[in-house]
Amino acid sequence: MITIRRSNERGGGDFGWLNTKHTFSFDTYHDPRFMGFRSLRVINEDWVQGGHGFPMHPHRDMEIITYVLEGALEHKDSMGNGSTIRPGDGQRMSAGTGVRHSEANSSESDPAHLLQIWIQPDRSGHKPGYEQKAFPEAEKRGKLRLIASPDGRDGSVKINQDARLYVSLLKPGEMVKHELAGGRYAWVQLAKGSVEVNGKVLSQGDGAAVSEEQELAVKGTSEAEVLLFDLA
Repeated sequence: MITIRRSNERGGGDFGWLNTKHTFSFDTYHDPRFMGFRSLRVINEDWVQGGHGFPMHPHRDMEIITYVLEGALEHKDSMGNGSTIRPGDGQRMSAGTGVRHSEANSSESDPAHLLQIWIQPDRSGHKPGYEQKAFPEAEKRGKLRLIASPDGRDGSVKINQDARLYVSLLKPGEMVKHELAGGRYAWVQLAKGSVEVNGKVLSQGDGAAVSEEQELAVKGTSEAEVLLFDLA
């Protein structure tokens, strides 16, 4: 079964410096039908104007993944980390027992476009942590590249949950397939372009909840960038 969450049905708003779309309930946007999916709690698509960002603020007991689509984001946190997150990077911050961080557009003029992803950890009280790795375009072109997993396999960043995040870049007509083990679920989020997922059409910003499917076939119908979450 595949249930589509259309882009234009998402919450969020335009605040001038920030235009944001919320796939699931977040902050002042609340929809009891969309509180998350399995351990996946937040997918926010953000456009941050140049010279702006999110000031230092706290988190705890959440696995936070930032995936930049365009531009670059400056990260700083209370653990002493400071980095620039660029398109294709996989950045994970485990908030654990508590951490503070800020994120700002590194450009004074150009907007930054990103996905902010929260995954609930397998338990509370993990030690806070940070990890960032680059995943070259060639590793995602026409294939599913694992970028986050519970064991850090294949060079992915490690998260404290039985969840795996794959990314693929597809040309029109190109297809990738993913087997779902028994009792597993998936969420597909389309970051760019358009695809068909088991014959169902997704456009930029759309998401899809997947259950009781043994295999996912994702076919590009335009140049596309797709995120696939394999969830317990």
